[in-house]
Amino acid sequence: MSDALTKRDDGEWVEVSGFVRRLLPDDADGSRHQRFVIDVGRQQTLLIAHNIELAERVPVGMGDRVYVRGLYEWNDLGGLVHWTHRDPMEDGEGGWVRYRRRTYA
Repeated sequence: MSDALTKRDDGEWVEVSGFVRRLLPDDADGSRHQRFVIDVGRQQTLLIAHNIELAERVPVGMGDRVYVRGLYEWNDLGGLVHWTHRDPMEDGEGGWVRYRRRTYA
């Protein structure tokens, strides 16, 4: 899957799975986001920015496997995935994080 995550795919909806490699402090600038880095294979990592004002915090730990659907944004570090929650306006697609058979959206 990581082959598809390139600069040309910036702004596209993606579904990825990976293992949590790093837990970061919440981003409190604007809407609060839970942040963690996952390893999606082939030496690529993604920052997951999960809005915890619109969705419940995901209780992930180091090494846990997660499945994520959201909007991909390319950067030199591998990229990030955000919009991992329901669409608050309910007029478009939404994302989610799946962890241990539960979906956080």
